[in-house]
Amino acid sequence: MRTHDAAILAAAERIRIAYETGQPTPPVRDQLPEGDVAAAYAVQKVNTDHWLDGRRRLVGRKIGLTSKVVQKQLGVDSPDFGMLFADMALADGEEVALGRVMQPKVEAEVALVMELDFAVPDPTLTELISAVAYAVPAIEIVGSRIANWDIKLVDTIADNASAGLFVLGTTPVRLEGLDLRLAGMVMERRGDQVSFGAGAACLGNPLNAALWLARTMVRVGAPLRAGDVVMTGALGPMVTVASGDVVDVRISGLGSVRTAFSA
Repeated sequence: MRTHDAAILAAAERIRIAYETGQPTPPVRDQLPEGDVAAAYAVQKVNTDHWLDGRRRLVGRKIGLTSKVVQKQLGVDSPDFGMLFADMALADGEEVALGRVMQPKVEAEVALVMELDFAVPDPTLTELISAVAYAVPAIEIVGSRIANWDIKLVDTIADNASAGLFVLGTTPVRLEGLDLRLAGMVMERRGDQVSFGAGAACLGNPLNAALWLARTMVRVGAPLRAGDVVMTGALGPMVTVASGDVVDVRISGLGSVRTAFSA
């Protein structure tokens, strides 16, 4: 086995152990070639394959780093992606134990659900829109298996783009007539406004983020399929949560979605 391959397997195991034990690991970036995005995605794929072999079921993708401010902080100029599994999905309003996600924070997003398989090489935006069944408001509960959120780009990619859980609204809205770029978002925690933004904060439009993902997934040989959920990225700043918090999100044109955290 090459040293590079051994480092990828070792980094993947560290993240899995953190996931299984609830004990965060130091950053894995020192174990991988500096700034090696391909190696980080290789770590992610090792764990994806491990979990799929263990009967977890893939139901979509999440897009991260869609904010230009966050990209600048991490020194990158493009988003990243992670996997969504069926056991990560929560019902609208469902109460979740705070400890189910390590170091949890919440983001408000637009989620798209695919109507068609989408393996079109270098697809256009209009082709993507035609392949989407509907949009719903969503909350992503992000988490990090990396201690103290001490992450750089390779850490978050290796750690499945810091994915945790996700909550989808229950009133599907077709894209016809929607202007997601101007869709305003307000997030409240225990009734206090804690984050606000609009679709324009997500690569200029959540559809731009979804198109980036669709092209990327075709390129890596894992295209989006009918029924897949696409979490397109944050519309405003992430917010930390604590036991007893209730988080409500409203997105204009799409409605509302809620999650709550128990002890």
